[in-house]
Amino acid sequence: MQKPLWEPSFERKLNANMTKFMAFVNERYSCSFAEYHELYDWSVSELAGFWAAVWDFCGVRAAKHYDLVLDNREDLLNCRWFPGAKLNFAANLLRYRDRRPAIVFSGEGRPAVRLSYAQLYDQVARLALALREMGVAAGDRVAGFMPNRPETIIAMLATTSLGAIWSSCSPDFGINGVLDRFGQIQPKVLFTADGYYYNGQTHDCLQRVAQVVQAIATVEKVVLVPYTSPSPDLSALPGAVLFNNFLAQETGLTIDFAQLPFDHPLYIMYSSGTTGVPKCIVHGAGGTLLQHLKELVLHTDLKRSDTIFYYTTCGWMMWNWLVSSLAAGATLLLYDGSPFYPAPDALFKLAQDEKVTIFGTSAKYLAAIEKEGVKPGASFDLSPLRAILSTGSPLSGDSFAYVYREIKKDICLSSISGGTDIVSCFCLGNPIGPVYAGELQCRGLGMKVEAFDARGKAVLNQKGELVCTKPFPSRPIYFWHDQDGVKYKKAYFSVYPHVWHHGDFIEINDATGGVIIYGRSDATLNPGGVRIGTAEIYRQVELLAEVTDSLVIGQNWDNDVRVILFVKLAPGVQYTDALVKKIKTAIRVNTTPRHVPAKVIPVADIPYTISGKKVELAVRNIIHREPVDNRDALANPSALELYQDLPELQS
Repeated sequence: MQKPLWEPSFERKLNANMTKFMAFVNERYSCSFAEYHELYDWSVSELAGFWAAVWDFCGVRAAKHYDLVLDNREDLLNCRWFPGAKLNFAANLLRYRDRRPAIVFSGEGRPAVRLSYAQLYDQVARLALALREMGVAAGDRVAGFMPNRPETIIAMLATTSLGAIWSSCSPDFGINGVLDRFGQIQPKVLFTADGYYYNGQTHDCLQRVAQVVQAIATVEKVVLVPYTSPSPDLSALPGAVLFNNFLAQETGLTIDFAQLPFDHPLYIMYSSGTTGVPKCIVHGAGGTLLQHLKELVLHTDLKRSDTIFYYTTCGWMMWNWLVSSLAAGATLLLYDGSPFYPAPDALFKLAQDEKVTIFGTSAKYLAAIEKEGVKPGASFDLSPLRAILSTGSPLSGDSFAYVYREIKKDICLSSISGGTDIVSCFCLGNPIGPVYAGELQCRGLGMKVEAFDARGKAVLNQKGELVCTKPFPSRPIYFWHDQDGVKYKKAYFSVYPHVWHHGDFIEINDATGGVIIYGRSDATLNPGGVRIGTAEIYRQVELLAEVTDSLVIGQNWDNDVRVILFVKLAPGVQYTDALVKKIKTAIRVNTTPRHVPAKVIPVADIPYTISGKKVELAVRNIIHREPVDNRDALANPSALELYQDLPELQS
């Protein structure tokens, strides 16, 4: 058996929330668990007992107690969690109202902004009253086209305190990307900023906001946060109001939290758009809250004394995950901008200055700073730091070694994996367990995660499809505009009936209990951990007269994934640098910079199935020298030969 890179000390295990929870379960249910794997096995066999214990241990606040934990428990698709309960998500995140720091915000070159829990509550109360007075009610949608600032959290909490539904995307989205998302959900209010900073440059948002408001007739009010200018020009936004002017003027208000069912809609998030416009994934308040509490309090060992940081935008589910840390009373450190500005070690300087105890980032970032020769442990005082979290893409063995060599030896390095689809994790950290190179420490409590082989059988110690075979509370409650549930069932339950199919390849190590993530098993791209749908790229490329067809795949490259675009050019069109620039510009302007391919490569033909579908997975297998099993289903199988051993993909 391999040797662990790190093991928690006796004192650390003794003081961990996971250990205290285990003792709580032992006393309540007359058990004698001493190890994580024992607790895990019980948690997935006794779902009702486990989730009731999480509810009580984490102190969920509810106006009305539940009638039972899980109804129709044998049906993962149609089960109901905590029927009868009435609660409010925002009330659980605003349980503290003291002077301890709730949020610290740092932007590129900007002075830090600090809010106490008392100040946060006051701001939310004033904004909630303003929204209520303009008619926002339970079920209405409120959208945020916002940088990762305190006002974004305040707007989300005020929205959800009323029972309205929050949805956000980051300000680097192009106009089509925004309309593909917000245009479907028809928000009543739009929160935005005048611009944002990235890599020392100022980027304007007002022109795109004006286009959004013009295209979405349901927007009754635009609330604008001045960020890049103290007095932004609102002339293109009739009726827009500055954030501070929109707040109710009264102070000392008490929030009237709407008490709603456990599965009342909370967030609308978006699929990657692989097969068309992004699907609108609706997450419930209770399931999101309970799952986040479990992951933050137990698996991350989050306490009131902690300062937690995660490098994220408001368009990634890690923002929603991070914000739930307020329920534990911890301090949230927000950052907006480039992680490499003004230097590659900028985030670790921030971690030192703010005494960060839990530092979250992406696998791509850790690989990038290693390449840059950054040695945070030698350059900064990171003595408060006790955990590093990594997600987005698989963390390589080299990056594990780098963390322990150059950042800190005594650190719990928790690679975690889940997704927008569940707004949480399937596999994550274990503060009372060892860390092994290349492995996520464990499967999450209450998550019956298995690896299925090609026959749909659970396997250990070999690569398989990530599935979840028992109910979990953070399953989406539905898709927007999918009343009969056809899109929902197709997305998660079409491969294995009554089993959640996630679209990742994993391997479960029977000896360590850890999990290896190999990346996506479907056509979704995942560069730097950001899920991108191929359809969003196709829609832009197909508008160009020079291109008659195209195909997008993700190439494993340098411990990450890079986007590769193959183009079939129109007759007589020459492949030139100018054409490549035109293609990349069209994609960047109308989607996001993350959608821009690393390589644009001309090909003579695009392979299709007999039924007329592009075969992205087969091409991906070809370039990775992996077998292609479905050649007989192709209308033009010889086209695959065009993608073998391409010199353009070797650098």
